[in-house]
Amino acid sequence: MQLDINVARRIIETVGAYGTPPEYGFQFFTAGLDDYLRIIHEEYLKTYIKEGGSVVKIVIGAYGGGKTHFLYNIRELAWQENFAVSYVALSPEQSPFHRLEAVYRAIVNNLTYPLSPEDLLKGVEKGIEPFIIAWYEKQINAFYEAGLEGDILETQIDEYLSSIKRAIENINFANAVTQAFLSLHHEDEKTFRQILQWLKAEGFERDWHRKSGILAPIDRSNAFSMLRSLTHWVRHIGYSGLVILFDEAEQIPSLSTRQRELTLSNLRELIDACVDTAFSHVMIFYALPDERFFEGPSHIYEALKQRISSVFDFFNPSGVKIKLDKAKEDPIALLEEIGYKLKRIYEVAYSVRFPSRIEDIIKVVAQEAYERRFGDIGYVRLFVQGIIKAFHLLRHNPQLVDKAEEVYHMLEESGG
Repeated sequence: MQLDINVARRIIETVGAYGTPPEYGFQFFTAGLDDYLRIIHEEYLKTYIKEGGSVVKIVIGAYGGGKTHFLYNIRELAWQENFAVSYVALSPEQSPFHRLEAVYRAIVNNLTYPLSPEDLLKGVEKGIEPFIIAWYEKQINAFYEAGLEGDILETQIDEYLSSIKRAIENINFANAVTQAFLSLHHEDEKTFRQILQWLKAEGFERDWHRKSGILAPIDRSNAFSMLRSLTHWVRHIGYSGLVILFDEAEQIPSLSTRQRELTLSNLRELIDACVDTAFSHVMIFYALPDERFFEGPSHIYEALKQRISSVFDFFNPSGVKIKLDKAKEDPIALLEEIGYKLKRIYEVAYSVRFPSRIEDIIKVVAQEAYERRFGDIGYVRLFVQGIIKAFHLLRHNPQLVDKAEEVYHMLEESGG
């Protein structure tokens, strides 16, 4: 999809207001990630994961330092290779990582089949409900195109769903997804809704769910089995596998010691699960702003640190930790590159043309953003918000294009 005025305006509004990338449009100002993305694409998504491997990567990047942008790039590459993807913005209220059943719920609620730019722009619904509907529609159309109808069609559906069941570890999950398929086929909305309630871990009504072969609720004791079953199902209905993107979209909240240890224990279990052949065709990214989160006195911290000590790079793609700041050999040059790309987007969005002399302003804002970085706050977010504000200023006051320092001071005075 080409960059048009509507896409460009959406990018500028999102980046300028929040300093975060839009779900579609981030591609037009991605910079400094090519090497990392190429390795992940070639070494994992196109080969190892497709062929049955599984792996966890820990992404380290300051708050506002590009983690979400990086994960959006991974999602796009995964979709190119026909993976189902779940992007989960972790939060202590809705998706706390210390509660495994809540992690499962967040994954299924954000599950997506490969989406087109048009789908992303119009906001296609995410979650296991549209995922199941898309599965049913695709498969039933394949049956119709094969000329199946009547009793022959019904027999073929039964055989197909039986093969799906055999491929799934957890019998409750297997019964749920196959009964959901049948309820759509029979236009039984009530049954479909009841099954979705269970699949989304929103409740278990013993008497009713038993009728669909669902015998137990989803809780901590079976959450990992449910995750494995989800990957089995996704794989056997035609996708290459499952990519899960966990994003600590906000700074890590203060957790109790118990919650912190449970979070780390669950992460360690995920890493260990990737060694098990039962957990195949899956790639998991866990992005957070500070690796000090892994430091502590208990054996849980030490056990996890041993598993994530290796660092991912060109020479060691098997490394677990992806340090985004290591991808930026010259941080200021990187910001300038982003600035030039945003300039082009801004020009399309507002049908303006900045003179080449604007480079001086981009350089000044880049330098100041890098020098103003502090604590866990990333300079990338400081820069993109600052440069969009500068572009707004110059659009209304084009005579300031030769006065880079003056422009910067005006931004400072207005809180930019």
